[in-house]
Amino acid sequence: MKLGLNLGYWQRHADDATETVLAAERLGYDSVWTAEAHGSDVFTPLAWYGARTTRIRLGTSIAQISARPPVTTAMTAMTLDHLTGGRLLLGVGASGPQVVEGWYGQPFAKPLARTREYVEIMRKVWRREEPVTSEGPHHPLPLPGGLGKPLKLITHPLRPDIPVYLGAEGPKNVALAAELGQGWLPLFAFPSKIEEMYGPSLANAPEGFDVAAMVMVVISDDVRAALDGVKMMLTLYIGGMGARRRNFHADIIGRMGYAEAAERIQALYLAGRRDEAFQAIPDELADGISLVGPPARIKERLDLWHRSPVTSLLVMGPRDEPSLKTIRDLVLG
Repeated sequence: MKLGLNLGYWQRHADDATETVLAAERLGYDSVWTAEAHGSDVFTPLAWYGARTTRIRLGTSIAQISARPPVTTAMTAMTLDHLTGGRLLLGVGASGPQVVEGWYGQPFAKPLARTREYVEIMRKVWRREEPVTSEGPHHPLPLPGGLGKPLKLITHPLRPDIPVYLGAEGPKNVALAAELGQGWLPLFAFPSKIEEMYGPSLANAPEGFDVAAMVMVVISDDVRAALDGVKMMLTLYIGGMGARRRNFHADIIGRMGYAEAAERIQALYLAGRRDEAFQAIPDELADGISLVGPPARIKERLDLWHRSPVTSLLVMGPRDEPSLKTIRDLVLG
């Protein structure tokens, strides 16, 4: 199992995680990942960290496909891959209608078809085999009826096959990741339930396909307090990170076997009863998707992750070097 560090969103003024990234590189972490929603972008922090490191791979988790035309993401990825010596891992995803329609002003319909078209165009850009064309319908190139002509990337990519990961939660989207990508980025992974939930979706994944699961880690002797931290995060995602009628995070919790709880949590949260929503999060759910407690407890629970389809563990939470070292020793032995 490979070990990565997921920094999430760049949220605060001067939230510079350079020292954390340098510590992760010294400790042998394989990768570091950044995120975007409707705040900081996903690429700029990676360029910042990439300029200060030499080995650790740099991942986007995720670049939202509605934020940029596919050729723009392809150009940005190619540039960053060149500047960092071929270290980019390009995670892309559809996000959700609340962000796509509310922030980017783009329609959310047919996310799977849009994702497929998006990835295919990026790969045409990187391969430079011919001027890029696409019949659409989501990203037609060149624009029908206009004055444009098919164009080819001016710069030769360092790698014509930059690894593409998909951020996916639904079974069909996970199957698309296994078909098109080099990896899958699950936000919530319950290791003992992955086979049951996604076995058919992953059945045709190619050799070396990377299931890079994000997992919240809290090293603490106070297990109750640690679990409550995970439950706070789940309350926000299940309750408020999505539209009332379309919340993919709530849906995935339902597929884990907690459909009634997810429905109740969302209803309470949207009614402004957030403390009750927090209390409605089952401890078993919070514990199942995270690694919390003293090192001995975390080591014991890591066995479930090692026996699951997960091939990369992307740690969320710890920022100090001693904690990162403890996690490295527990995961990698």
